[in-house]
Amino acid sequence: MTLLTWKSCIGGAAMLLAASGGGLAEPALVYSVGGKFDGSFNEAAYRGAERYASETGDSYRDFEIARDAESLQALRNFARRGADPIVAIGFNQASAVSGAAADFPNANFAIVDMVVDAPNVRSVVFREHEGAYIAGLLAAMASKTGTIGFVGGMDIPIIRRFLCGYREGAASVSADVRVIFNMAGDTPAAFADPARGAELARSQIARGADVIIQAAGGTGIGVLQAVADAGKLGIGTDSNQNGLHPGRVLTSIRKRIDTAVFNNFVDVRDGRWTPGVQELGLKDGGMDWVLDADNRALVTPAMEAAARDAQAGIAEGRILVHDTMRDGECPL
Repeated sequence: MTLLTWKSCIGGAAMLLAASGGGLAEPALVYSVGGKFDGSFNEAAYRGAERYASETGDSYRDFEIARDAESLQALRNFARRGADPIVAIGFNQASAVSGAAADFPNANFAIVDMVVDAPNVRSVVFREHEGAYIAGLLAAMASKTGTIGFVGGMDIPIIRRFLCGYREGAASVSADVRVIFNMAGDTPAAFADPARGAELARSQIARGADVIIQAAGGTGIGVLQAVADAGKLGIGTDSNQNGLHPGRVLTSIRKRIDTAVFNNFVDVRDGRWTPGVQELGLKDGGMDWVLDADNRALVTPAMEAAARDAQAGIAEGRILVHDTMRDGECPL
């Protein structure tokens, strides 16, 4: 793929716009704050776009916003250039997607991790609580202190839902397991502050946590680093983060953002793209947990069997994980 690079100025800020190819029907991707190589949410989206380019031989365009205010103009610019579809990553771009979709009713937009109700928008959301249940189960089984931790990014309903699933998974092992939890902040910047993540992780370790999950995007990179430095165990999210600290990441709970991006691109290319809401969980392959060479030694046969059984139980409906966004406050 041939990459052309040019600069665009939005709101007085210089931003890098990477594009490929020359046709007007290229798909486009607008990352959330934190950059495409955040090792987490955005990077998963990037891998989906790269998979599309590799498997189809077609090119795509992408754009990294430095702050939320840049999103609407980026989406509009892609729509003016005829990009199809235009995929926005992250709940924080919902308002921008809604505005751009209204401005360009003949363009196809998609958003990952939020619902935008418009006739030309596909919304892809995930049942994060289902994957979080597996994480909590594994964390509780791996813990030697009986105390596990959770570091979230921005304090929003999606992260609270993930936290509840994590707590329920831990409670399925033992009601005595203690879960310490903190949120990194109340703005989208809470997903892009590794130093804050490390600080919160160290605080939880000081309180006895020996397994800590991060649900904090780029902030979570600091969580995993602090946990590894302390000789404890971390749990990654969104992307496979096992390899960041081999032997110190118990598992990674993947949200298949890569698949969501790939499917949106391919569906337009193949003429089967439709708007509406797609909700993906363990049953649909929208969530999974990773067992590979980097964490194989950390997961005992008993742990693996328990996780596989829980995964099947959730997919089959035998295990119902509380959804705080649908069912109300977490019961734990």
